[in-house]
Amino acid sequence: MRKLEYPFNISILPSEEGGGYLIEFPDLPGCISDGETIDEAITNGKDAMFCWIETSKRYGDEVPQPHSSFGR
Repeated sequence: MRKLEYPFNISILPSEEGGGYLIEFPDLPGCISDGETIDEAITNGKDAMFCWIETSKRYGDEVPQPHSSFGR
């Protein structure tokens, strides 16, 4: 299986929300994760992305191709 790369957006979480960084994949609705550091957010985000894709496949849902205009 070829590796799919989806664009993502990282934002800073305010301290009242626990701090750290939020990562979201705009092409994969609801696919988000977080981490204490940017690197940790990206690592956790990759796991969330693969789980999102595998769950969609398991239930026969369409997996969109990466194409969003969000930055990486």
